[in-house]
Amino acid sequence: MREYLQINHAERSRFEDVYARYRCLHNEPDRCRPMIIVNTPVPGMPSWEERLADPLVMLRAELDSLRPHMEIGDDRVPTVRVQFGTAQVAAAFGCSIHVPENNLPAAGSHVLTCAADVQHLEMPALDAGWYGKLAAWTKLWREHLPEGVHIQHPDIQSAFNSAHLIRGNDILTDFYDAPEDVGVLLDKVTDYMIEITRHTKSMISDDGDWFFDWGALWKGVARISNCSMQMISPALYRAHVLARDIRFFNTIGGGRMHYCGITGAVIDDFLAVPSITGLDVDCDRHDFFALCNRAPARVVLMPTNTLDGNSQEISRLLRGDWPMKRNLIIQVGASSVEEGKRLLEKLRDSIPY
Repeated sequence: MREYLQINHAERSRFEDVYARYRCLHNEPDRCRPMIIVNTPVPGMPSWEERLADPLVMLRAELDSLRPHMEIGDDRVPTVRVQFGTAQVAAAFGCSIHVPENNLPAAGSHVLTCAADVQHLEMPALDAGWYGKLAAWTKLWREHLPEGVHIQHPDIQSAFNSAHLIRGNDILTDFYDAPEDVGVLLDKVTDYMIEITRHTKSMISDDGDWFFDWGALWKGVARISNCSMQMISPALYRAHVLARDIRFFNTIGGGRMHYCGITGAVIDDFLAVPSITGLDVDCDRHDFFALCNRAPARVVLMPTNTLDGNSQEISRLLRGDWPMKRNLIIQVGASSVEEGKRLLEKLRDSIPY
């Protein structure tokens, strides 16, 4: 497998420059330049059933996804990830895992049938659910990784996302009927997230200041996903969840937040978390340029979605109308490697600073 993808000396030198420019996004936000990742189709990828059945099949697929980026020469860093889906924390607490057809694993059941049952919910072991399997696959991958390729942090979701999976939709009324029990559940999930993040981080890196995620380099230790936050009001987020998100980030050493929801008001609460270093949102639902004006200089912004080459946002950037905020990561789609090369060159040339 080490011979399956080789990064030569010139490419390793280029990637060192890419890493330096990612660090500049965080350390010198007023002097950096935006990073650009060009996503293209990857033909011949195995099904998720095939990838989930064999760790080396999944690793080969992850390495294959790097090849177009290396040909294009964009700012995608050479990273791979053990892809076990969004229910890993929930599974550790006892939720079953369901694997939809040709898709990533998801939670297949809820553990708590009533809110008060949380009082008896035990803290899982660090190898509970699929985490023992994750450790075994990660160890095998490290033995086979080509030189210069890194492993990204596994998905951990967030305190509310996982609490919602553990309790189910009844958690939405628990905020009113049993708020103390909701607090206990959120605290237990946060406590476990902190411990499992430290554990899984130690499997893949001894760098406590930076981590790889979504093909980029980020300041901090891990990323959480607050996708389910659109199911509750910003007021409920501030009253019940925000303090747990802050505690998680403060304890582990900071990191990035992901949000693909539609509720815009909660984004300002995310941006106010003192130890987040990055935020990505769905630009089909939120005005990216307006968000650039709202975001603090310390927070690196990235559209969650891959922007179409003909989208309003990319057309505006190609005209040279870039936000004043420089520490951005732009994902753009192209139909082929050749089209990706042309689009990357045009975007880089359009940056006015």
